[in-house]
Amino acid sequence: MKKEVPIWEKSNLTIEEAAAYFNIGENKLRKLAADESCTFVLWVGSKCLIKKACFEEYLRKRYSI
Repeated sequence: MKKEVPIWEKSNLTIEEAAAYFNIGENKLRKLAADESCTFVLWVGSKCLIKKACFEEYLRKRYSI
């Protein structure tokens, strides 16, 4: 039996989850995550996860993306 963790309790989100949570398009998130200087991405093998707290801080400092 697999237990589902609510999205608001997760510390790392998939691209799809982050897009829904932050109301930002998946393509835009993938483009941001592809930047080598990106500080809010965690790569697990080939899987890209968005560090929720770091991405929230990133967004606070931005006027537009």
